[in-house]
Order: sequence, then structure tokens, then C-alpha cells
Amino acid sequence: MCRWLKSRALLWVGGLIIFSATGCNVMKVADLGTSSIFASSPEFGAALFPIPVSPYLQNELEDSLWEKERYDRVPILQPIEGEFAPAFCQDPPSHDEIMRALPSVSGNIPFIREMQRNNVRIVTEPLGDWVDDVRFYPLVGPAQLHHCHYKVRVYFDSTTRSDWPIPFTHRDESMEVVYIDKDHFHRVGNPGADSF
Repeated sequence: MCRWLKSRALLWVGGLIIFSATGCNVMKVADLGTSSIFASSPEFGAALFPIPVSPYLQNELEDSLWEKERYDRVPILQPIEGEFAPAFCQDPPSHDEIMRALPSVSGNIPFIREMQRNNVRIVTEPLGDWVDDVRFYPLVGPAQLHHCHYKVRVYFDSTTRSDWPIPFTHRDESMEVVYIDKDHFHRVGNPGADSF
């Protein structure tokens, strides 16, 4: 009994020493008369423990931030040089932008219903390219809105596969049409000059 009590007491003392040595310790600095914090590890209570995030939610968050950064903002470009100078659309839509505009194949249940797009072929065709008159836009100032519209045909082999209850694979040649607008602003005037 005495031996058991000694081992338990040593465990408690060792545990107290370990737990008191962790976290932020405030120590008095003798020559400055102020206290400074020496942090060996953060001491935030429940925030000390890592919070698991599922890969599905992490990918969803990264995708939404990628779309916001790349495709949800309207760029503001330099003025069009000359009064009658032609203005052309900058770039056609990228393959990433086109694939994100397609209806998603999410909702797959492994081994029950899995859908894939294979052998993707993309045909981009410009529909419209025109510049509006000068207008004042809030947070932009005087600018011209340049409209660029594209019709995109996406040809692919759609494969639907199931392994349960009856295994089967269905392949079909499919085509989707997506309309993409790549509008952007052109500043008006001389943005480098001081307007006093």
C-alpha cells in the first residue's frame, strides 16, 4: 500500500512540474522594472488543441477563394489609346474557367454512382465585342465598360459507373454549351496626371 502511494505521489508531482513549465510565463526583469513575457508555448485554453477540418471542406473553401480571386472580380485596364482606336478583348476564357462554369459532377457516391468526364475538347467562339460610352462608376470613377462575350462548346465522353448492386459502366458522347462574359473596365483620361 505504501509503495503504491509513493508511486502515485511521484506521478502527481511530476505532472505538476510538467504542466507548470508549459505556457506563457511572466517574469520580472530586475534592471528595467517592467514585466516581459517569455512564451514557451501559447496558453489559450480550448484554442490550444488543433481543430480537424475535413478535406472536403478545405477543398471547397480553397475553390471558392480561387474563384473569387480569379473570376469574380472585374479588372480595370488602362485607357484606350486614340479616339477611334480599335479595342480588342484581352484573353479568351481559360480552360479552368470553362470547366468551373460547367455543371459539376459532384454528388458521386463511391461504388454506387460515379460520373467522369473524359477526352474533353473545348471550342471557343467569340459572340460579341463592344465598348460602352463613358460613365461614372462608383469605386472606379469615369470609365468605359468593355463587353466580351464567348460561346464555348465542350465535347466530352461521359462515363457513369456503378459497382453495386449490379455492376455496369455506361459511356456516352456528350456536349455542353456555356456562355461566358469577360467584361472589364477601361479608365478614361490620363490616370498618371495630377488633377488639381
